Amino acid sequence: MNFPLLSVIIPTYGREEALRDSLIDVLKQDYPNFEVLVVDQTPKHQPEIEVFLQEQTTAGKIKWFRLNWASLPGARNYAVRRAKGEIILFIDDDIKLNPGFLAAHAKNYLDKPEIGAIAGRVFDRMKMADAAQGKTQGDVASNTIEYLPPQAMDPGIAWYYIDFVHTVKPQEVLTARGCNMSFRREVFTKYRLRFDERFRGSAVREESDFCLRLRQTGYKIWYDPEAHLVHLGEETGGCHDIDMRSLQYQLTFYHNHFLMGLKNLTTSQALCLYARLFDCHVLGRPPCHKSGSPIKIFMRAVFYILGFLKALGTVIQSPWNDGQIYTRIDKQIESV
Repeated sequence: MNFPLLSVIIPTYGREEALRDSLIDVLKQDYPNFEVLVVDQTPKHQPEIEVFLQEQTTAGKIKWFRLNWASLPGARNYAVRRAKGEIILFIDDDIKLNPGFLAAHAKNYLDKPEIGAIAGRVFDRMKMADAAQGKTQGDVASNTIEYLPPQAMDPGIAWYYIDFVHTVKPQEVLTARGCNMSFRREVFTKYRLRFDERFRGSAVREESDFCLRLRQTGYKIWYDPEAHLVHLGEETGGCHDIDMRSLQYQLTFYHNHFLMGLKNLTTSQALCLYARLFDCHVLGRPPCHKSGSPIKIFMRAVFYILGFLKALGTVIQSPWNDGQIYTRIDKQIESV
């Protein structure tokens, strides 16, 4: 059997035990041909974590890259330029895996040349209240979905219908979740796709933007529920360049949604997206369930408007500023 080399990329920022435990799970995989690249943007680790990472590097089990800047899309691009695998797999630094996770991703590429990406199933810890202790959400038969509704393939409204938690049947999908997604190498080499480093904050929608551009190449994105993991969703750390509780984060949250729409959607699709964004995240209606306080709605509306104006400015500047700040820094260092 052919076992193509698989590059596992883990961007990390401010994570300690969760990063160590995630790496342990990766290194226990039963897939025989893979490498692990850790793109570490943490200024200083706890001593025991520092020792662990150094030991794994010295043993040749991981490639450990330390950076003095923090950007999730920038970290992804940085690792892709150094990865050697035929398949590029991205996971987060706070996940739990079963031993067959890598094999579940890899098998999809062997006999399906039309597939350019795999979206894996994600069991969010916060949604696992009904699962027995020690089991994943996959052991719970209730609230399962066989196939996503047609709306999940409409880029204007899909983001409110895509459910990678409860969906149990393999199928074509519009996008993937950044904590569990893989791509053919030629997506980056032949088609020269890169993650847009102008998506900041928690880089929300950066993977959606990338997947929408990937679909323009003719490749399909395939959802495989067997390629599943548990996403712990740690409250601290993560690969963020802005504090999630800051006003700047709120601004970038809306900016990123508007930027994705302006770059990739038709006018009617974009209007649908922006209407749902306002209804859910500003007015706080389901599925967001945010506070209906007039003051809070007003403040969210202000950030909504400012986010649109900022995204519009980003697009206007695109012809002379593609925003790939960290990629340029990396290339300048490589050329020295």
